[in-house]
Amino acid sequence: MKQKPNLPFWNLWNLSFGFFGVQIAYALQSANISRIFATLGADPHSLSYFWILPPLMGILVQPIVGTLSDKTWTRWGRRIPYLFIGAAAAVLVMCLLPNSGSFGLTVGAALIFGLVALMFLDTSINMAMQPFKMLVGDMVNEEQKAKAYSIQSFLCNAGSVVGYVFPYVFAFVGISNVAAKGVVPDSVIWSFYIGAAILIGCVVYTTLKVKEWNPQEYAEYNEGQESDGKSQETGNWITLLKNAPSTFWKVGLVQFFCWLAFMYMWTYTTGTIADTVWDTTDTASKNYQDAADWVGILFAVQAIGSVVWAAVLTQFKNTKVAYSFSLILGGIGFVMVPFIHDQYLLFIPFVLIGFAWAAMLAMPFALVTNALQGYGHMGAYLGLFNGTICVPQIIAAALGGTILTLVGSAQSSMMLVAGVSLLIGAACVTIIKVRIK
Repeated sequence: MKQKPNLPFWNLWNLSFGFFGVQIAYALQSANISRIFATLGADPHSLSYFWILPPLMGILVQPIVGTLSDKTWTRWGRRIPYLFIGAAAAVLVMCLLPNSGSFGLTVGAALIFGLVALMFLDTSINMAMQPFKMLVGDMVNEEQKAKAYSIQSFLCNAGSVVGYVFPYVFAFVGISNVAAKGVVPDSVIWSFYIGAAILIGCVVYTTLKVKEWNPQEYAEYNEGQESDGKSQETGNWITLLKNAPSTFWKVGLVQFFCWLAFMYMWTYTTGTIADTVWDTTDTASKNYQDAADWVGILFAVQAIGSVVWAAVLTQFKNTKVAYSFSLILGGIGFVMVPFIHDQYLLFIPFVLIGFAWAAMLAMPFALVTNALQGYGHMGAYLGLFNGTICVPQIIAAALGGTILTLVGSAQSSMMLVAGVSLLIGAACVTIIKVRIK
């Protein structure tokens, strides 16, 4: 097997550039789903249930995309066709979802319409997102993989900043931030429109700039692959999971507690900040919508903190120390949130949360793809590994209402639950064995 060549910086950049647009869509979803459904009339104890669909679609879609793209060879590549189709579908649904309350439907019908739109949105986002992880796994050597995923992390966070601040910026320039009861404000609707336009532009750029290897070239650089593009190994997903390296499962355990924490952040931050800083729980009020806009700013601060910390992570000599320390800082950030009642002081905990996010984006996939060298079925394995992101979110969403009741029905208490979960994840890092080159 030939050694994969070192790629110039801009080649690594182009492999992941479309992630910028995909992440804008994902950020708009993450920051606004609870806001949209609360505005439509959902009860706070039911909010987490609306979050079951996104990870559920992820755990179904990403392994399928990974497995099918392992076997797909076209003139446009093996991963890029799935990227383009997913992005095109996401653009359509992004124009529908925020309008769920604008069609004169009853509250129940509007919630159902929004739920179906959310299902299709997350299906398409997952379909568009997974190819970027696989492109790096396919074409980047082990020496450059951390750098490649760091670039992907940077673009991911840059896209997040843009997506998070859109509603705040549009409200600032005069687009209405309030609407009739049960209707999503225009500032949110236009955020989704502009995000959709940027998404398709970024994906077209990647499609034009990235040339995937043909089957013969791919086989030369990837062990366990025939020159016709078919894997030398056979086996279904269960067989692949049985044969997965231990690192796959150990990193997955860390992922469980990390993604549980962030699911509760996305679900309950808007209600928390509206209550603890703006002193309101009325979703139709201007104060609630202002608080929701500010949550976008806080999530942007988190993303900026993540970008800064991603550069710091490369200075750590011990990967496990860097990973665990980042999660500890994020856990501390979550615990701080309920006790801060000044909107600007909230920047501090969200910067710390961003440190954890940086580690979560870069380190798991670098550790797992390195451990998978020589296993074949890279796309299928990465699709299955996505289960370590989706399963904890599904469990967190299913239990969210129950846990909220147990902690006194205050949404701010869910930030404490998130903090404890992240600290447990940091402790679990100690069991990971880092592959020695």
